[in-house]
Amino acid sequence: MRISGPLALKIGESIVGEPLPPRHALHAQFTHEGELLDDGVGLHFAAPNSFTGEDVVELQGHGGPVVMQMLLNAVLAAGARLARPGEFSERAFLNGQIDLAQAEAVADLIASASTQAARGAVRSLSGEFSSLVNELDADILKLRVHVEAAIDFPDEEVELLAQGRVGEQVETLIGAVQSLIQRSRQGALLSQGISVAIIGASNVGKSSLLNRLSGEQAAIVTDIPGTTRDLLKVDLVLDGLPVRLVDTAGLRDSADPVEVEGLRRARLAAETADLILEVRDLAVAQVNSEPASPERTLCVDNKIDLVGVPAGLVKDSPSTVRVSCLTGDGIEALRSAIKNRVGFTGEGSTFSARQRHIEALNAALTALEGAAQRLRANAAAEVIAEELRLAHLALGEVTGETTPDDLLGSIFATFCIGK
Repeated sequence: MRISGPLALKIGESIVGEPLPPRHALHAQFTHEGELLDDGVGLHFAAPNSFTGEDVVELQGHGGPVVMQMLLNAVLAAGARLARPGEFSERAFLNGQIDLAQAEAVADLIASASTQAARGAVRSLSGEFSSLVNELDADILKLRVHVEAAIDFPDEEVELLAQGRVGEQVETLIGAVQSLIQRSRQGALLSQGISVAIIGASNVGKSSLLNRLSGEQAAIVTDIPGTTRDLLKVDLVLDGLPVRLVDTAGLRDSADPVEVEGLRRARLAAETADLILEVRDLAVAQVNSEPASPERTLCVDNKIDLVGVPAGLVKDSPSTVRVSCLTGDGIEALRSAIKNRVGFTGEGSTFSARQRHIEALNAALTALEGAAQRLRANAAAEVIAEELRLAHLALGEVTGETTPDDLLGSIFATFCIGK
């Protein structure tokens, strides 16, 4: 049990019954109002040398739910309150122990769905992502100082900007931000994963495809139309990329109210999925229709074992993969196509990231590109300085330097209790 705050030491010592020296494991009996609760270890981390930057006390007991509830009741009675979700990480951020990207990495590490995702979260938690952002931020700040200095000398500002090689520096920053965006996209895929909806008419092999991709008999497969009525979800990992497969009801006309509801859910799953696998039956020539969302759809032509065509990606149609869910032919090609379609390379070590990080970096990139255009047009230094200021603010949102309070609240609200 972890207690943080100005009363943490007082509460902890009231439970163990003796002083808790900093960074010393003390074996003690946990008591409350003369009643023995448990036998365990007490630890005190004095401010500011703790995770939260405040006094922190940890009481390590035997961990049974009844015993822990008794201990919790005693701690609350001594003056503590239950922590909000993410409050320990929030306090660490507010007390300057970690920045916002590192705090988010705590949640990403806990929620990791693959080994690569966990490693990426650890890299972000150690500050690798933040260091790259801070380096860019420092370079932009230096550039702002130079540009804003030129504002004080309007008759010489063009010459001063040229002497400072401002244009070259802005172009260098644009390239660096673009590179960081690409790495962040890989990190976001690792930490957030993707949802993949499997859609198609009845009996084209959607459930068979789910079973093939997941490597288990997760879905019931029969020749009877309408076997799948509700959404069936299976989580798997493709070379480090977390994927949630969603098998849906076969798309057909039906008067059955249960099946109608299944069809509604199938359409909703397709609308909200990151990627759609539209399964088609080559044996009945259902291959001429265009997908509803071609930019995020892979067409999976199934039952090649019945028509004698080769498996794999179709050369003149890179959005189509031919497979046999019966034999497994073409399934590896489909796995590769899924990763390629969402832009996941799996190459090299990367850090965890989130969509909001990518949006902030894109905003910084837009501002820097605006500054480059203004420079080429010999615009006034004030205009260039404003673009650089916007880029500086956007980067600050990644680490929490300029993040609005309402966004901070929503971020930490998604954390686990006790983190």
